[in-house]
Amino acid sequence: MFIKRVLLLSLLAAPASAQMVTPRFTHGSVQSSTNTTIDIDRTIETTTYGGTYNSWSGTNVTASGDISDSSTTFTMTTPGDQFQLEIVNRAAGIIEESLITETIEQVSTTNSLSVFSQ
Repeated sequence: MFIKRVLLLSLLAAPASAQMVTPRFTHGSVQSSTNTTIDIDRTIETTTYGGTYNSWSGTNVTASGDISDSSTTFTMTTPGDQFQLEIVNRAAGIIEESLITETIEQVSTTNSLSVFSQ
């Protein structure tokens, strides 16, 4: 057992040395090319809200009161003539919703060249 310990300690205490390596080339080059592809998928969702909106417009039409009053009536100003009436009543809430889905692809290439000589 004693001999094993002495042998092990002598191996650990031995100095380490490195040998010098001399390259055997005079010149050369290295070329590399890297291709990268990035895919981005994105979704944009938009919701537009609005308040209560009531309006009316027309030709040859007369309103009996305010447009917001449910008992308002519309009569022709000159009976027998052409008329036009447009009434818009919109409650408060969502006016418009949109959904946009898109894919963006980006491709890039990097080329490099290294030239060396001794």
